[in-house]
Amino acid sequence: MKKIISLFVFLICIQTFGQEAMRRWRKLNQVRQDKFDLVLPEVMRENNISMWIVTNREGNLDPLYTDMGEGYVGGNAYYIFTDTGKVRIERAALGVGGYLMEEGGTYDYIGSASELNEYVTQRNPKTIGLNISKNFGGADGLTHSAYLELNEILGEDYARRFVSAEKLVSDFRSRRVASEIGIYAEAGDLSYTIAERAFSNEVITPGVTTLEDVAWFMKEEQFKNNLGSSFGMPSVYITGPDGVEATSSDRIIQRGDVLMLDWGVGLMNMFTDMKRVAYVLKEGETEVPAGIQNAFDQGVKVRDIIKKTIKPGVTAQKAEDVVYSELTKKGFNKMKGFNKFTDLDKTDVIIGCHSVGNWGHGIGPSIAFFNPVRLEYELKPSNLISIELFAYTKVPEWGDKKLRVPLEDDAVITERGVEWLYPINPKILVIK
Repeated sequence: MKKIISLFVFLICIQTFGQEAMRRWRKLNQVRQDKFDLVLPEVMRENNISMWIVTNREGNLDPLYTDMGEGYVGGNAYYIFTDTGKVRIERAALGVGGYLMEEGGTYDYIGSASELNEYVTQRNPKTIGLNISKNFGGADGLTHSAYLELNEILGEDYARRFVSAEKLVSDFRSRRVASEIGIYAEAGDLSYTIAERAFSNEVITPGVTTLEDVAWFMKEEQFKNNLGSSFGMPSVYITGPDGVEATSSDRIIQRGDVLMLDWGVGLMNMFTDMKRVAYVLKEGETEVPAGIQNAFDQGVKVRDIIKKTIKPGVTAQKAEDVVYSELTKKGFNKMKGFNKFTDLDKTDVIIGCHSVGNWGHGIGPSIAFFNPVRLEYELKPSNLISIELFAYTKVPEWGDKKLRVPLEDDAVITERGVEWLYPINPKILVIK
């Protein structure tokens, strides 16, 4: 009887995992179809690229491999997109095959890599975009040897038409379709749920649990749910009067600690980036100390101003200028650089509202000092963005030393402004 029950459980597991694998594939396929139909024509034309060639080689796949539909690559392979002047961009996959490509139905033609010269010559594109990028790793998939090979296969005339597809890749990835946004919201739900469980008494016993215990709990939840990550080990850290004391280490969590975490999960080619804050009650305490609570509340005020201020249709740089202007009007102090807080009796603030999506740090418009190139990109409806800030406020319980409160949750830019994709960080989580 036990063997029969075990076999039954095994078969149920196979069926369940098979259903989830197909569910995820179908959703990704819908994303791809929508992106090719709706986003690709406008971004190719805006960037004056007649043909876009994405190269792959077995063992060295382009960062856009999943976006393109994957498939089996046995040697050299090419995804090719051609603007023929029609509404729909022509799509071909040369040297890519297998079930996923054939069942996906997103390509007009699937052929051999040996057809590349003939295929390009017949279409005679004015410009050929290649994934060569100085600024973004995600748009820099073309290897040096593959570049030389394309020169040899296509000849000098077509080689002179090669241009960087850096901005095209940024636009293609960062302009989202509804099916993508739906996946991202699902990833966000999983991400915040795991994070908030991690910062609870389900996981943490003061005086016993270490920071790395919490981080490994989060990693295990990723493993159970078949989730990826852009960041490796979750950053679980303690912040005290003198700054960060320890991160994801064997430091034991004690009563009175202020805990923070920074992490994200990957689900169906979508990657989140978020933070949470917690406080471990001391013996006899029933709530968060007033100074620490006030510091958090100041961060929430900053977040509210950022959310209400960001609008589409301007460059990220212009959006940043407007945000800081509004913050200054409300009595906050703009810092001159990260961690360059002051002794002023004001909350010092720096923002880093960066693109998110196919990595925790995306390659679209970015309202962040550490993304200078993308500060010049225009914010568009459907861009996914992390609303990230660091607010430094004096805490009387710490002798008026400042506590750095980091807040970060992910949102989508719409015609109305910024809209959250899942329940954001509402409060300091309390560990008893």
